[in-house]
Formats: sequence, C-alpha cells, structure tokens
Amino acid sequence: MTMKYRLDRRAALGLLGGSAASVLIPVPGARVNAQTLDKVSYQTNWRAQTEHGGFYLAAANGIYKKYGLDVDIRPGGPQQNPTQLLLGGRVDMIMGNSLEALSFAQENLPFLVIASIFQKDPQVLISHPGQGNDSLAALKDKPILIAAQARVGFWPFLKLKFGYRDEQIRPYTFNMAPFLADKKLTQQGFLSSEPFVIRKAGVEPVVHLLADAGFENYNTTITISRKMVQEKKEIVQRFVDATAEGWAEYMKGGPNIAAANARILKDNPDMDQEKIDYALKVMNDNGIVASGDAKTLGIGAMTDARWESFAKTMTEAGVIPAGVDVKKAYSLDFINKGVGKP
Repeated sequence: MTMKYRLDRRAALGLLGGSAASVLIPVPGARVNAQTLDKVSYQTNWRAQTEHGGFYLAAANGIYKKYGLDVDIRPGGPQQNPTQLLLGGRVDMIMGNSLEALSFAQENLPFLVIASIFQKDPQVLISHPGQGNDSLAALKDKPILIAAQARVGFWPFLKLKFGYRDEQIRPYTFNMAPFLADKKLTQQGFLSSEPFVIRKAGVEPVVHLLADAGFENYNTTITISRKMVQEKKEIVQRFVDATAEGWAEYMKGGPNIAAANARILKDNPDMDQEKIDYALKVMNDNGIVASGDAKTLGIGAMTDARWESFAKTMTEAGVIPAGVDVKKAYSLDFINKGVGKP
C-alpha cells in the first residue's frame, strides 16, 4: 500500500514557530512524497468576504495543506461568471446553490452539488420599522425592490407562498438610496450585507430571512463536474473534509480566524474589519452554517428529503418543469460524515 504523510491537526496547532512539516501522520492510499500537494481550484461567487471565511481559513491555517492540498481560492466579481468558468473547465469547483444545480439537471449537464456550506440561504427582504411590514405575509401587494435575477429565484417562491404579484416589483439596482428615501419601500438583500449598510445610515431595518419562511435553497455549495468526481474522488473527499474543518473553526471566531480575515482584506480592499465582524455575528445568530442537518451530520450536510422538497416547491412555483430528475443535481457521497459538527 502506498503511503503519504500529512499533518496531525492537534499536533500542528500546538507548534510555536516550528516547521509544521515535522509533525506527520500516515494517510493510507496517498502518495509517498510528503512535499507533493494536489492542486485544486475553487471559484467563489463574489469578492472576498466573511461569507467565504471558512475557505480562507482552511488555506491560511494550513488545513488544506494538512490534507495534502494546494487550494487556489479565486475571488469572484462583477465581470466573472463562475458557472461559465466551470462549464468551460477553467476551474475545478465553484460556489453555487441548489437552484442552479436543478437547472443543470434539467439541461442534463454533467455538474452537481456535493456539499452545502450554508444550511440557510442568506437572502432577505428588508423593510422600514413602524410601517406595518413586520412579516413577509404583510408585504403582499406592497412595493418591493427586486433585481432581475431574483425574478427566477426566490420571487416565484414568495408568489407561491404569500400571494405576491409581479405588479409589486420595482427595479433594484443595488443602490440603497431609493429604499432609504421612502419608508414604504421594501427591498431585497443579503443578511450580512445590505442590513449593515442600512444600519450605518441610521435606520434599524426589519429583516425577513426567507429561509426561515421555508425557502429551502442550499447556498454556498461546492459544485463540481461529474468527471472530477469520478476521476479524482479521493482528492475531492479531502477537499470537502478540509473545507468543513475550516468552516467549523472560522465560525467560532476568536484569534484563530485572524489570518483568514487578513487574506480576505487583502483580496478585497473594499472590505473592512467592522463589516467582517458584523457578518460573522449575524451568520452565527441566524444559524446560516451550523443549523438544521449540520448539527447532526456535520458542516456541508444535505439530505434527499430537502432536495426533493425544494424541487417540488420550485416546480409548483413554475421555476423548473415537472419531471426533472432531482438526483442528477447532487451527491451525498462526500458529506454527512460528522466533519465539523458543532
């Protein structure tokens, strides 16, 4: 049997300035050369931010290296389309969501989700206080700022569940000035982003987390080609496990996340420490990562039942046609092993 050596995590974390490579344990079935790291690339969906923190921590704190990996985390941006990069074979894995994966299944494309870091989609609607808009049900027939992409995302879910109508939609251009100027308006947002800006502007917003209303979309997924799953299964497993460890450590906060945050700040000059701290707090407060199935199955958890339920809802909402083979959208082979369990 070939043998490769990797760092024992507990021993490595105890080193004080020494060479991490001096503390090694055998990993059955891997390569002999301890200096050889398998290269993997992962494309995020936007510029570096707290919502990517676990990936950055796994890189900065040596977790990926411990698993024998050299991971290239590639920040996204307005000029990049992660899905196109994956389809074109220019990146190994991307950050996606289950709705996107269902579209892959619908088109019979050979790509699928193998883990979901976020148990709750952080998508929110945001209202002004004192306007009677304290629930999603109360927003029926009221003006809401919605971006074009949301019309085929969460908006059909809101129409199905709460009776929203397209006539309510006002265009959202990711400029919060119209919302701040009109207390009657509600707008879309991301739990850890727009509410922060709105609070800085002096308004304490009413934040409606769609996941808490039954929007079961898996988010911040690890989306990959079937070819890589088949040909590099052992490498993929190591990446998933290392990523789960990284996220478990990042969500705890404290001094262990400093190196990861430093990399985030370096990769995104528009980010600042206050925004990072706020995002981590609201993600923890709302159970974005460590809730639901992740509590028992580990970070990255997914289940057949939730995939089936979400697909049924999106079919009823008219987003995907009936008859799509949901099983083609995902695999549970690499997760639900308790890694990173809170």
